[in-house]
Amino acid sequence: MASPASVDEYIAGFPPEVADRLRRIRSEIVSQVTAASGTAPEEKIRYGIAAVMLGGRYALHFAGWKKHIGLYPVPPLPEPLQSEIAPYRAEKDSVVFPHTKDVPYDLIGRVARAIADERVDQPAKD
Repeated sequence: MASPASVDEYIAGFPPEVADRLRRIRSEIVSQVTAASGTAPEEKIRYGIAAVMLGGRYALHFAGWKKHIGLYPVPPLPEPLQSEIAPYRAEKDSVVFPHTKDVPYDLIGRVARAIADERVDQPAKD
């Protein structure tokens, strides 16, 4: 199967329930990155998954999988946000939201905002 050409195409490749979750996650991320940076972010496919960019660098990647939806990379966050996201951590910089549970969209938005706020203040690396 060919790699999707856009985030819309990527999301459309999932079953309807998963696609709906991915659209809502995308909306949260884009909204919070926009609020932090003052401009709508670029969205693209990187490493075969969806990425929301900030100043030419990634802000967050999100991906649908058979059993969950993942966000990458999610660095250590300030408290109390770190404690709230801790139950979803799968690896050091990864968080997962199982399809069998409700997705905490508000939490995803707050995580996206914290990451975007940090990256807005950092110069882009070449």
